[in-house]
Amino acid sequence: MDIKSSSNKIIKEVKSLDNKKNRFKKGLFIIEGIRIIEDAIKSHEDIKYILYSDKLFDVKNGKELFNYVGNEYETYKIDHNLFKDISDTENTQGIIAVLSMKNHEIKDMIKDGTFIVILDKLQDPGNMGTIIRSADALGASGIIVSKGSVDIYNQKVLRSTMGSLFHMPIVQLEDTKEVILGLKNNNVKILATTLNHAKYCYDINLKEDIAIVIGNEGNGLDEEICDLSDENIIIPMDGKSESLNVAMASSIIMYEVLRQRRNI
Repeated sequence: MDIKSSSNKIIKEVKSLDNKKNRFKKGLFIIEGIRIIEDAIKSHEDIKYILYSDKLFDVKNGKELFNYVGNEYETYKIDHNLFKDISDTENTQGIIAVLSMKNHEIKDMIKDGTFIVILDKLQDPGNMGTIIRSADALGASGIIVSKGSVDIYNQKVLRSTMGSLFHMPIVQLEDTKEVILGLKNNNVKILATTLNHAKYCYDINLKEDIAIVIGNEGNGLDEEICDLSDENIIIPMDGKSESLNVAMASSIIMYEVLRQRRNI
């Protein structure tokens, strides 16, 4: 089906999904580009429909992707100028998909060898996406994102995850304190990343069922959250820098979890 007007209901819906409130009200979000759409297909995501323009056929692998999605999914062709109006990228590849959000639960993350990452008021989309990607690569069983954090369906976050959003159970909740208390009741050890009274991550047994709490880029974790933790952890550093980027620091700690569990 061809769409030629910006007043079309499909175009209006896609534009509305730029707004976080509308995304959650509808339970839908947008992904853009060949690579991430291919990842969504491979991960059997619930793709509601796909929009494309003639630009897609000029991009490497574009024609092959179109030949597949055209047979499998509801697709709409739109004029490229209209497509650019709904695109989030400067050099668009000419394809957008609208997906349904998944509903995960914390109980599904708690298992033998629990390894949960809790992100409390994390603000930067690049950091959020990188941590999701690292958690996926390093074997986390799930991610919990607190109120006040950047939306995981933000386009910059989605691009930074490189498709890992589709592999990783993620739950977005209001109260980090309540989450921590619930995990402790399930015998999950809480590790807070903070400089105060902390031990090196290498000196702590990370083979237990654990949840690592990571705080805001500028302010770190609230004192109340640190008080609820079983251990406070840091990364040893030998240079003059006072700290590491939160995504880098988180990745190092997550790798240490993998290293201990694999006996590397």
